[in-house]
Amino acid sequence: RAQVRDDLKLDLRLVSRRLDWRAVVDDVSLGVARGQLTCLLGPSGCGKSTTLRMVAGVERQNAGEILVDGRVISDSHTHIPPEERQIGLMFQDFALFPHLRVRENVGFGLSGDKMAARARVDELLDRVGLTQFTNAYPHELSGGEQQRVALPRALAPRPSIILMDEPFSGLDNRLRDGIRDDTLRVLRDEGTAVLLVTHEPEEAMRMADRIALMREGKIVQDGTPYELYSRPVDRNAVAFFSDINVVTGKVCGGQIDTAFGRFDAPGMGEGDAAEIVIRPQHVRVEFFRNGTAPNATPSHGTPMEAQVDRARFMGGKSLLELRVGPNGDLFRAAMPGVFTPEPGTQFWMTLPRSRCFVFPVG
Repeated sequence: RAQVRDDLKLDLRLVSRRLDWRAVVDDVSLGVARGQLTCLLGPSGCGKSTTLRMVAGVERQNAGEILVDGRVISDSHTHIPPEERQIGLMFQDFALFPHLRVRENVGFGLSGDKMAARARVDELLDRVGLTQFTNAYPHELSGGEQQRVALPRALAPRPSIILMDEPFSGLDNRLRDGIRDDTLRVLRDEGTAVLLVTHEPEEAMRMADRIALMREGKIVQDGTPYELYSRPVDRNAVAFFSDINVVTGKVCGGQIDTAFGRFDAPGMGEGDAAEIVIRPQHVRVEFFRNGTAPNATPSHGTPMEAQVDRARFMGGKSLLELRVGPNGDLFRAAMPGVFTPEPGTQFWMTLPRSRCFVFPVG
């Protein structure tokens, strides 16, 4: 057995879950420290909610260990029931008891001294700004207010860990950002370890201290939001956080030959197929003056003629769709502010080397 890490509230070790012949979760290892919010991020069906249910205890893994505070709560021999795990749960549907008032919902999991329990409920309702709704029933609240009740209800028993499964997806965009920020503030004040499941990259970047990117049952990359965004492991990891442009080529003499010039290919062999990936906001465009191309440089490579196919203002930025080269390949470039040149307008386009990611094909 691996050495226990004292700083981890939640520790998953090579956890797997199989349904029939398919590995829904495949050798997942993940740790969440006290006061840390870790996000399981990935598309629908990648295994992130199944992972959460195994931690909660409502599903049991086929292999691996789950530990809380260094104590095994589930392995091949042990399975602590969900109600004994000291884990709080928040879900998309809020799961409030419709026949109980707000105060009773929040205090439902509390036992012992009634005065202490009442003080705890009042404290949490005050921190989420719901004191005036203490005696209301859930059906009398808006969706955002119900979400704010679900948080103190999960926190009231002072659980070691909070599990959150797409908790904000039922809210409209107008409310979502504010409620996410309020939720994060309360969780930070409590010092709770949080495992959040979401399929929205923006939500993960906004809330998480660490992100574990899942794909087909596996964690393909784990790190801070900055690390995942700036040092992605493959093309799909880049594409999960933004639109991408892709240029393909083959390695020759340690570099990849393309119409945009040569790109370094570290760690790749002679003749290997490669792809250069760049986000739209990093594509560089320059006005087409007198048909004279800017000089090629080591940092920007060879300029290519580009013609505007479509330009759209997106609010805060503009998105250009450009036809490039003799085959009319489509590239996207994002420009700050309002920039909507007419279709047919010509530019020179380059791909700054410092903004490109190079990966082997396959």
